[in-house]
Amino acid sequence: MTLLTLQRGLAGNFTQGLNASRLAKTNFGLRCCGGVKIRSRPILRQSIAFHAGGRRLQAVAEPASTVAQQSAPPYEAPKSGVLSILPAKWVPYGELIRIDKPTGTYYLFFPCLFSTLLAAPMAEPMTAIASVVGTSLLFFSGALIMRGAGCTINDLWDRNLDPHVARTRLRPIARKAVSPFNGVVFTGFQLLAGLGVLVQFPMPCLNYGIPSLLFVASYPLAKRVTYYPQFVLGLTFSWGAIMGFPALGIDLLSNGAALTAAACLYTSNIAWTVLYDMIYAHMDIKDDAQAGIKSIALKHDADTKTVLTGLAAVQIGLLAAAGTAAGAGPAFFVGSCGGAAVALGIMIKRVNLKSVQDCWWWFVNGCWITGGVISTGLAADYLIRLSNSEAEEVKPTQA
Repeated sequence: MTLLTLQRGLAGNFTQGLNASRLAKTNFGLRCCGGVKIRSRPILRQSIAFHAGGRRLQAVAEPASTVAQQSAPPYEAPKSGVLSILPAKWVPYGELIRIDKPTGTYYLFFPCLFSTLLAAPMAEPMTAIASVVGTSLLFFSGALIMRGAGCTINDLWDRNLDPHVARTRLRPIARKAVSPFNGVVFTGFQLLAGLGVLVQFPMPCLNYGIPSLLFVASYPLAKRVTYYPQFVLGLTFSWGAIMGFPALGIDLLSNGAALTAAACLYTSNIAWTVLYDMIYAHMDIKDDAQAGIKSIALKHDADTKTVLTGLAAVQIGLLAAAGTAAGAGPAFFVGSCGGAAVALGIMIKRVNLKSVQDCWWWFVNGCWITGGVISTGLAADYLIRLSNSEAEEVKPTQA
């Protein structure tokens, strides 16, 4: 809210020149207390122009977004990183899929890796290491492509909102470097590429993978109708927590233990997604409020860390339930569950939600810290169980 204070000597001249009806129309509040203060609406900036030697006052209202764009630095082509080596015409499309900001890809990949490692010991026979590695690499390529498609869809939905948010105003579609039509065509190519990866998995994966596209398309809409769009994002980003089981040949509909493990792992990852995206949303909390974008950070700004703590407890509890259903051993419960509890506890305690830089740091590094300890525990448990299985197979031969 902008306050312009006029000096005491001008107060009398302006007060005489303004009548009550004009004050009502302009919606200005004038208050004389050693001077005149003019208070604007929250979304408007009042530019005060003086004419005729200071005897007449003219108020000009400008949208806050326009003022922000005028004061913010213009777009500059990338001079370092992967975008700097791309041909100039490709740069906007590289920016569109956030190729220079891969954290989102990692967040999409980790649930796939979790489910692969959790499902591997449950397969009959137990999945070989080479198969686990190959499946994980396929999942990573799929995460890279589908994350890019999701970003493109998001920017198409938000093309009229992004110009009003400082962090997003220079995105390719927002700054008109990519037209909406070209964005749609580009999305089509990405979805076809994603389908090409999906068909490399066993055919049942198609039945589980294709429905996730509904959540991919609906997340940007959720930001307009609910304060909890992060929950919809969680439904999308956590889908890989289901996919590892059919990818390794486990039929979820006929295997009750696997179905329970997959369901618990999926909901655990939803809680994790809401948790880290709530921290991410604090970077845009002021701009989101002005642009009318809803988020859990806005809804629970006063008690964010309490909500984060609750989400962490839900995530770890459901993760432990998934391990129990899958028959996991101590390495999982100590490494994955215990490690996640420590990692999340430190992050929630230390993150400064009022600092954009600090929120970004924990969003990026929290991905590797939390995702890394969960993956390490799962991998250790899988290798121990694989070793025990091979040892049991050798015993009858020796006998």
